[in-house]
Amino acid sequence: MNANANPQPEEQRAAARPGQVALVGAGPGSADLLTLRGAELLRRADVVITLREPANEELAGFRAELLDHCPPEVSVVEADTCGDDLNGVALSHAREGNRVVRLYSGDPFVVCRGAELVAACRESGIEVEVAPGLSPITAGPAFAGVPLLAGEETEVRVINARGAGTIDWAEAAASETTLVVLGADAPVGQNPEHQGPGFDMVCKSLVAGGRPGNTPVSVVRAGGTTRQTTVTSTLSRLVAELKQKDAKNHHLVEPALMIVGRPVSRQPELNWFETLPLFGWRVLVPRTKEQAASLSEQLREHGAVPEEVPTISVEPPRTPQQMERAVRGLVTGRYQWVAFTSTNAVKAIRERLESYGLDARAFAGVKVAVVGDATADAVRRFGIEPDLAPPAGPSQSGAGLAEVWPPYDAEIDPIERVLLPRADIATEALSSGLTNKGWEVDDVTAYRTVRAAPPPQSVREAIKGGGFDAVLFTSSSTVRNLVGIAGKPHNTTAIAVIGQETEKTALEFGLRVDVVAPKPSITALAEALAEYGITRRSEAIEAGKPVLKPSQKRRGRRRKL
Repeated sequence: MNANANPQPEEQRAAARPGQVALVGAGPGSADLLTLRGAELLRRADVVITLREPANEELAGFRAELLDHCPPEVSVVEADTCGDDLNGVALSHAREGNRVVRLYSGDPFVVCRGAELVAACRESGIEVEVAPGLSPITAGPAFAGVPLLAGEETEVRVINARGAGTIDWAEAAASETTLVVLGADAPVGQNPEHQGPGFDMVCKSLVAGGRPGNTPVSVVRAGGTTRQTTVTSTLSRLVAELKQKDAKNHHLVEPALMIVGRPVSRQPELNWFETLPLFGWRVLVPRTKEQAASLSEQLREHGAVPEEVPTISVEPPRTPQQMERAVRGLVTGRYQWVAFTSTNAVKAIRERLESYGLDARAFAGVKVAVVGDATADAVRRFGIEPDLAPPAGPSQSGAGLAEVWPPYDAEIDPIERVLLPRADIATEALSSGLTNKGWEVDDVTAYRTVRAAPPPQSVREAIKGGGFDAVLFTSSSTVRNLVGIAGKPHNTTAIAVIGQETEKTALEFGLRVDVVAPKPSITALAEALAEYGITRRSEAIEAGKPVLKPSQKRRGRRRKL
């Protein structure tokens, strides 16, 4: 038989449709700033060519978040392995019938070479699309708090300082036009054309050309990311203040954006991003992976860099008989109450019901109690409105629910039995409290919590060595398990806990607790840590001291009581 009569899947795909190349601007360095069109093109991609960026932990996270938009079967091509012929690699994959996405920092047409790829696609007859991205030219000033064209400003001039020999600095200095200078201090590389002239030369050239020495100027490094730093000064003082800043923060080596002109004078007033309560804080979130996403998102809103480290794994009970009897009891009217003490318990019961083809109607005639807000939300998502919960605040716990639970009354209550689905290691406070009030409690193991595997060595060293600014504990088990798999957090690390029971466990392990959420919910926990960050910042400013993250403090021995 002719081999061409049965083409392989790759050949079938190429014959079915032509390939496409999409140039996607990824923005300045935060996955949240990717455009909706860029995300859609990644979702459809067969091949993605990654960003070509210097290696660091945050950019690695940025890259991973971008790739999360892609389908599982996507082929990822590392830009650094392709040499200088990235355009050829993109065209080659497109000719095979693939939808290719080439990622660019910022915008493909702004200080990037996207135009060359578009021209090559047009010449080769390959369909091409450009999804513009947020450019550092506008993102840097916006995140630094510099309004480029606000008020009376009518003009902005953009200068690419790499290859500074072609720039007439005297002409640039001749008017009061606001200048946005890219790459003024770009690091030395193999290509001399890509090196910057240095801030000192730019400042001196502008002053020599007629700009007053007191002209305001800002230098924004890593704009739009949680590594951003902004130094605002004047043309005559900038270099000295940059040296002073760099002496305290040796990691400040990013290529920077320089803004010169009147709008810079408003930067201290409009500096919104770097003054977020937890700006740049590296926060460890020790939860199950399914539970970590919501807390991490709330931390990001406060400027933090959350790092999720699973400490527990939620697994089904070893034997299913108890849960099977519990579900049958719900359907047959065995229980008057069901008490949920965690979102995991709600999930376990829901999944068991759905496995039998049942839904929330199985709770008809049954009252539902919850221990707190998060559990109540999980119950509502199942289509059930809770009948009982402890009041907001520290009382949202098993013991707090037991306090508000009504005593059993044989004349009022037709059934005396309560279903309590919970973890295998949960405390007995609620069960014993209900028993003392005359109820019969079916204490059922709905799920097991198992200690997760230790995190990578780099994470363990950061935990013990002060590399994290804060650690959040959302249950007693997360305290026990994190210490068990990674060791105690360093004494400079802020410890935040979700409630009094978790605080008690942390103290038992010799940890100093800095933050206790006013009520046991992850929202309250994130907000409490943010308030702690605000207080630290205010105290430093009032004392005339620099605002430092906990990890920037002098490191001493591990924390003790």
